[in-house]
Amino acid sequence: MIKLVGLKSVMFLVVLTMALLVLPLVLPPLPPPPTILMFVPLLIILILVAYAFAFSSKHDPEMISHYYNNLCC
Repeated sequence: MIKLVGLKSVMFLVVLTMALLVLPLVLPPLPPPPTILMFVPLLIILILVAYAFAFSSKHDPEMISHYYNNLCC
């Protein structure tokens, strides 16, 4: 049988899980971040969505297929 996960990996994940469960109970609560930092994830999502639709149907389909066919070679 193939050994997929070693004992060290399992022990590391158990310790990491325990730390994630116990540390929030032990450490004092952190203050909320500044308001401007709350918009950083939203900005990242908007950039990714804009980038996803950047190559939409406004380009010639033949040019797009030529671009993707030449990526691997």
